[in-house]
Amino acid sequence: MSKKDIYMLGIETSCDETAAAVVKNGTEIVSNVVASQIESHKRFGGVVPEIASRHHVEQITVVLEEALEKSNCAWDDIDAIAVTEGPGLVGALLIGVNAAKALAFAKGKPLVGVHHIAGHIYANRLEREFEFPLIALIVSGGHTELVYMKEHGIYEVIGQTRDDAAGEAYDKVARMLKLPYPGGPQIDRLAAKGQESIDFPRAWLEDDSYDFSFSGLKSAVINTIHNAKQRGVELSPEDIAASFQASVVEVLTTKTVRAAKEYGAKQVIVAGGVAANSGLRQSLEREFAQLDVPLLIPPLSLCTDNAAMIAAAGTISFEKGKRSGMDLNANPGLELI
Repeated sequence: MSKKDIYMLGIETSCDETAAAVVKNGTEIVSNVVASQIESHKRFGGVVPEIASRHHVEQITVVLEEALEKSNCAWDDIDAIAVTEGPGLVGALLIGVNAAKALAFAKGKPLVGVHHIAGHIYANRLEREFEFPLIALIVSGGHTELVYMKEHGIYEVIGQTRDDAAGEAYDKVARMLKLPYPGGPQIDRLAAKGQESIDFPRAWLEDDSYDFSFSGLKSAVINTIHNAKQRGVELSPEDIAASFQASVVEVLTTKTVRAAKEYGAKQVIVAGGVAANSGLRQSLEREFAQLDVPLLIPPLSLCTDNAAMIAAAGTISFEKGKRSGMDLNANPGLELI
């Protein structure tokens, strides 16, 4: 007897994208709609929580209707609703959680709360099936983590940032260089034109640690720029970007390679907004080609926040019997377990 297909409606509102999607069996995107707020936040140089929440209120209904319309699914076809419950901006999360709860109640559908980082990990499964054990490197504006997975839905965080996440450091350095928001793609673009001529620090921490620290690097870049201005020396923005990115990429690559070797990974996956960074992609592809370990990096459209990844992760939880009640709440500090 063939297994029944599972159609999962996903909702994501953890930061500044309002997104809804329908995913079949956790691996096939049926529809994926994202309403971005970048233009609204650009003039502030970063995400303003109050503005983000207001935009979610305005967009959530429209985005949900469009996702269902593009999927050609009726409500009878939808098996469950997955929603990001955390981490993220509490006001933004609440919009998605309350929309999901209202729909689950009105339509009589099971509700599944999803961890945002689990979503980023499962964005990769929309491209290729996982092979266990695997190591996942998650790099985004708010997160830099190494996660070991021995099976679906089981996460062991083996390394995480002790201060600034990599994406946060990118945005702050971009601001110092007077680059528009979001800063990550701008730094990546400049770095491709520059030379690694400035010796910025690499924070390795303890010998056996898989944790990360980018606060010192960020400070070193800011001090270098300030000192050059005081001396009347003009530094090339391209060279600053290239030198900064080289430091970030070397630490991320080295620790990921070491973790893959130590844990006997059959696959390494990269997730999060900074996974779109060309310097990081090239470095990881070069290293893992030599190790003959398959490397999965999702297409650019699935690196940034979207709801297909939430539906994909939610499908695994749903299949394992996880259900959330009507007391589900936004949890900005939710742990990945």
